[in-house]
Amino acid sequence: MRLTSKLVAIVAGAALVCTVAAVWILRSGEPARATATSGEIRPVWTEADWPFGADPWGKGKAFRCKAADCGGEVQLYVRAKLGFCNCATGVADDSDLEQMGDLPLIGKATPIGAGREITVGPMRGRSRAYRVEGKSNTALSLAFNQRCDMVSATALVGPGAPASLEPAVLAFLNSDRMLKWAEVALGL
Repeated sequence: MRLTSKLVAIVAGAALVCTVAAVWILRSGEPARATATSGEIRPVWTEADWPFGADPWGKGKAFRCKAADCGGEVQLYVRAKLGFCNCATGVADDSDLEQMGDLPLIGKATPIGAGREITVGPMRGRSRAYRVEGKSNTALSLAFNQRCDMVSATALVGPGAPASLEPAVLAFLNSDRMLKWAEVALGL
């Protein structure tokens, strides 16, 4: 009888461990969401219409992350600029980022701090945070290149969103969807 009790206890314990593991695996596959209690950001990006007029670089792709998913409204604008990048050095410093980025699309902006190096797929570049003048928004400018061609990305971060959304934006830019788009847009 003791052997049966121990066997039942072992089976029950194993079933509990399997149940916890199954719940964890299922939850890890759910769409990411922001959680108000933990302040954790798990963006859900939805494609939107390109809101800017025509210029030499043409239209790009626009995405939106709702306040419920990002803690505040976030707009992300991404487009390819063929032949615009320095073929030898790429986006090497903050000066290059200012010249190659798309901040003028959203207005006058002042840097909040120094930029930093980033990697998107096989491409390297820079990222830098800005305060948008005349608005309560901040912006994140990113540019990265492959040979002489580059991608410019600008995230307009609304009030209420955490100051640093760079990891979430980089994760989206490194997604299969966006890397495939970059391959096509840059002709890789």
